[in-house]
Amino acid sequence: MRNPCVDAGLIQPLVQLLNCRDQEVLLQTGRALGNICYDSHEGRNAVDHAGGAQIVVGHLRSRCTVTDPANQKLMTVFCGMLMNYSNENDSLQAQLVNMGVIPTLVKLLGIHGHNSALTEMCLVAFGNLAELESSKEQFASTNIAEELVKLFKKQTEHEKKEMIFEVLAPLAENDIIKFQLVEAGLVECLLEIVHHTVNSDKDDEVAELKTASDLLVLLLLGDESMQKLFDGGKGSVFQRVISWLPSHNHQLQLAGALAIANFARNDGNCIHMVDNGIVQKLMDLLDRHVGDGNVTVQHAALSALRNLAIPVVNKAKMLSVGVADEVLKFLQSEMPPVQFKLLGTLRMLIDAQAEAAEQLGKNVKLVERLVEWCDAKDHAGVMGESNRLLSALIRHSKSKDVIRSIVHSGGIKYFVTMATSEHVIMQNEALVALGLIAALELGTAEKDLENAKLIQVLHRLLSDERSAPEIKYNSMVLICAVMASEPLHKEVQNLAFLEVVSKLCGHENKTVAQQALLTEQRLAVES
Repeated sequence: MRNPCVDAGLIQPLVQLLNCRDQEVLLQTGRALGNICYDSHEGRNAVDHAGGAQIVVGHLRSRCTVTDPANQKLMTVFCGMLMNYSNENDSLQAQLVNMGVIPTLVKLLGIHGHNSALTEMCLVAFGNLAELESSKEQFASTNIAEELVKLFKKQTEHEKKEMIFEVLAPLAENDIIKFQLVEAGLVECLLEIVHHTVNSDKDDEVAELKTASDLLVLLLLGDESMQKLFDGGKGSVFQRVISWLPSHNHQLQLAGALAIANFARNDGNCIHMVDNGIVQKLMDLLDRHVGDGNVTVQHAALSALRNLAIPVVNKAKMLSVGVADEVLKFLQSEMPPVQFKLLGTLRMLIDAQAEAAEQLGKNVKLVERLVEWCDAKDHAGVMGESNRLLSALIRHSKSKDVIRSIVHSGGIKYFVTMATSEHVIMQNEALVALGLIAALELGTAEKDLENAKLIQVLHRLLSDERSAPEIKYNSMVLICAVMASEPLHKEVQNLAFLEVVSKLCGHENKTVAQQALLTEQRLAVES
């Protein structure tokens, strides 16, 4: 019956009735409009054109402090009407936000917190609006965090807690609100839930444990809220999170590892955690999930180890307790997210660690797996990380044995492809690795470099005006290095390199211009 009501022109007179002073008439009008808007595009449009939402928001604003039961019932109906009006409609939600409905709804929640029907309607209305970016800024300027935490503390029913969670999750994506929620004491509520539900096998309590621990991890994504909870490593929340790692509950293990990964977002925290033995706890957790273990836990623990390995002082410490060996246990994983984190962790660990890079570079199983993943076209992240780790093994070890191991496994062609990447950092890493190969083991790699069309790629990089200065510089260094190989030298002569290099002698970057002069002399002598 909704569309016939709209077609009959009923909306306009109903909206006019919203200007009436009789409370009972307002109540029934609000119900009628709310029902016509329910799941009806035409109904919402008609109410929009008649200006109904503005009048209802005006009533909410002017009446929100009146606490008699009849007014609370009216406020509940009006909130429900606005919810139906804006449900799953971004532009109408944005319109309500622009009308300033959010501060009014927050005020309603604060004043009428004891009225369960009205608070429920407010929560559903918040849930409707909280996904919008523009709404989050408006929410952040109210005391929503305080009101929601206050309401949350009073709840005993699972359904009510769920409703509040559904509002908290989208709001907690905003860093300012994250901090407000931490200040308002939400974390203590969440830890309390975890404590009470951790050993339960009731479905609703298992769901509550998951939601509470996920939300805690989300709060740690804000730098300010994370630092407050870390509190120099003395924070009770940080201590509690560590105690989750040895738990038998997979959800808690996961939340613990993700929380550590979030705490490990600055060098100071990472150094403190490594010095206080967190690495061993993460390794023990990983060890429990080798093989067919829980993939999300594997991924989270590897994320935490990767972040911890970023500060220079942590690398040697982590290597000395066997992190690389622990990570290698997951080499056979077929799960791309785990592969991606495994590669990133190893790459962070060997940065400027020559001995570790050499050891890993001589590990035939690892090198063969990397070469295989360099072809993982379905998973760009895994493919990129494999290329970068392969190149890092050469760059940090500068070892002939490592180069030979990579040549024998068929890895050379991937460096040449990597040199054409759209990311300058990857291009550069490839060219530096190729430079070392040409300087240390040119004879071994000669055939593969020829087959991979290295010389043509270098010609393209030098001719392309968009190539970054460091790419031009390293390409020319490489040209000079490969001249020692007869077949490659011949290819250089066949392509007009002299012309391209001569143009670069006047390059605005001094280092490039200098290298161009040297390369030009070398080409002139050799031609």
